[in-house]
Amino acid sequence: MDGTEGRESDGPAGGLRPHPGSAAVDMSQEINVENCYDILTKAKREGAAELRDRIYRFMSDHYLQVLRNPAVFGRLTAVEREHILARRMEGRRVLAVAETTEVYERAGSRESSRPQSPLLAPEDPNQRRVFYLRPDSQRWQVLTTLPDEVPAKGSGMCTLYNYLFVAGGIRAHGDGRSKASDRVFCFNPLTGTWSQVRPLSQPRSQLRLVSMDGCLYAIGGECLFTVERYDPRADRWTPVAPLPKGSFAVAHEATCCGGELFVSGGSLFYRLLRYSSRRDEWDECPFNESRRRSTDMVAHRSLVYRFDVDRERAGVSVYKYNTVVKVWHGGTSFPLENPLPFRCAVLGDRIYCVNRIQTLQFEVQGDQEGFLPEVLQSPTEARGALVPFVLSLNQDGFTPGQIAVQD
Repeated sequence: MDGTEGRESDGPAGGLRPHPGSAAVDMSQEINVENCYDILTKAKREGAAELRDRIYRFMSDHYLQVLRNPAVFGRLTAVEREHILARRMEGRRVLAVAETTEVYERAGSRESSRPQSPLLAPEDPNQRRVFYLRPDSQRWQVLTTLPDEVPAKGSGMCTLYNYLFVAGGIRAHGDGRSKASDRVFCFNPLTGTWSQVRPLSQPRSQLRLVSMDGCLYAIGGECLFTVERYDPRADRWTPVAPLPKGSFAVAHEATCCGGELFVSGGSLFYRLLRYSSRRDEWDECPFNESRRRSTDMVAHRSLVYRFDVDRERAGVSVYKYNTVVKVWHGGTSFPLENPLPFRCAVLGDRIYCVNRIQTLQFEVQGDQEGFLPEVLQSPTEARGALVPFVLSLNQDGFTPGQIAVQD
């Protein structure tokens, strides 16, 4: 715990670099969350544009700390708030993946419709890397590593405000027993640091973590039907409407589309539930014709795409649900030489379907959609299951982050 998060650092470990021409600015005063607004006020009053820009950059780089500090975020103008958030989301958007371990085998057939809780194998200490795909070379590079405190099995992962959040999970102990976690960690790619936020209200493993409207939603989990929402400005988890009775405890897939949550899973694979935060209610959507467990589900514009892997036929079928007209449509299919399940992430008009063997590219261009013939390699020697997501990295490069976790 080195306490560097929430304070400006000029070294590579903090991921911050001086702006060109910054030598003219007084660098003697260390910038932190407590004094940044006062320095900003002084810079604006004295017309010190370079110092003002430096403060905005600090606020952008440490957005979560600024967001939950009323003395700072509460005093910024609406334009300033939009500016520091927009600045945080600038940079090169890249596909990234985290090594993790599935508690259950994510099979593509009906035979495994009711997975049983297995005895957890010891965790692999090498199976904790986070890679990103360099757009220039199409090669994978290590971005960071999951801290030792993060369970490698059963965690939920998603991004919000260009942070990677990892919540819950399950860890095996030496006596063979396992225990679910309530801890929540986040990685800041602009400073290269890990930190902790408020723990979940209750420990969860096999949850799904989804971001929507500036909040995180922790959905279900092993033997849990409850759902809770994290407000980063208040740094607080609060319960919302639980999954409906008779649905399923383990949410195998979840995504956000049009300001609503969509969840599928359990033993009835064709069911799709929709959550409205405005009404705090769950509704049943029309059934899908597929009777297989989908390997993942993601949203693109007003459509929810579901990918079903068929091991017997060695292929993947795509179905899409139009959230506006509330109708399912059958989509395309694609042969798989190795029909391992995969997880998906959306970057622009492409949906990347990633496992440790290969990365498929499903492109959506207007009314035209389908898998591209080019199959990308996955990270060399990747272990376990890969969870993909999208982050924005600094335009001028990135120094791999620290592993220390700040409170």
